[in-house]
Amino acid sequence: MKAILVNDDRSLRWDNVPDPILGEEDCLVKIEAAALNRADLMQREGDYPPPPGCPEWMGLEIAGTIIEVGKAAAEKSSWKVGDRVCALLGGGGYAEYVNVKYDMLMPIPKNCSMVEAAAIPEAFATAYLNLFMEGKLEAGNTLLMNAGASGLASVIIPMAKAFGARVITTVLTDEIAASITHLKADRVVVTGREDISAVLKEELEAGHPVDVAIDCLGGEIMGKCIHYLKHGARWIMIAALAGQKTEIDLKNIYVRNVRIIGSTLRSRTPETKARILAELVEKVWPKVETGEVKPTIYKVLPIQEAEAAHDILYRGENVGKVVLTL
Repeated sequence: MKAILVNDDRSLRWDNVPDPILGEEDCLVKIEAAALNRADLMQREGDYPPPPGCPEWMGLEIAGTIIEVGKAAAEKSSWKVGDRVCALLGGGGYAEYVNVKYDMLMPIPKNCSMVEAAAIPEAFATAYLNLFMEGKLEAGNTLLMNAGASGLASVIIPMAKAFGARVITTVLTDEIAASITHLKADRVVVTGREDISAVLKEELEAGHPVDVAIDCLGGEIMGKCIHYLKHGARWIMIAALAGQKTEIDLKNIYVRNVRIIGSTLRSRTPETKARILAELVEKVWPKVETGEVKPTIYKVLPIQEAEAAHDILYRGENVGKVVLTL
């Protein structure tokens, strides 16, 4: 089969690789679409290696059709040849085929295309993990989701809204703010002309402070913002795109009982990932099928144009997900 490989100069090529060998607990999936994530860029640059046992090529989420089912997978699940599925992977999605352990597969939600389904597993699992398992988000809470135009924010904002939360998000410009109106955040802070820490102070003083923050930016502003949260709030760090260092008033942390939580999905155990996916199908799929929560697709390209697709993420121009098709 073929897959996207990284050359020594970090450019990409579509080249031959060994066919997957079906494991007892695996299903072999013919991939029809694979979505991009920033983790793919990190892996391409050598900063985010795949877990042991995963293919060397990139790709964390795919959609396709089961073409073979391992003996144990058939005994432990109801999957069968011909089922349309999406899957969360440790790696290996930029290819024609992939082996997936049976409990890392999910049925494609009704009314979702293959392209939409490919954009679901990583983003939705990350959103669910950080909103509900780490963030303990409840109806009536206020969520701060930084970087509102990101692919992850395009899932987290509507998911939080669908479960009754109030959402504040940040973008750099008024033009970007206009591009995410469909997400229906309650307050969009344009950081090019507004101070987010001042906004959070205002929210605190107005009686509806932030209960949960999901932050992929970090940097200097994180330490300023964390002073203005609700007592017992959770600040969840999932990346540090704006800088890895900040200054924090530690007294504020213990006086307010604020919890700073570091979180990545890829490092979770297979058992935890399987639990997240099962809860997604049970609790979130109904909201996907009614249209309350859907992935935002920015651009679709053939997999042979993976380098051009990566460039979209490198430039930060996408509002929503970029998807490769086969």
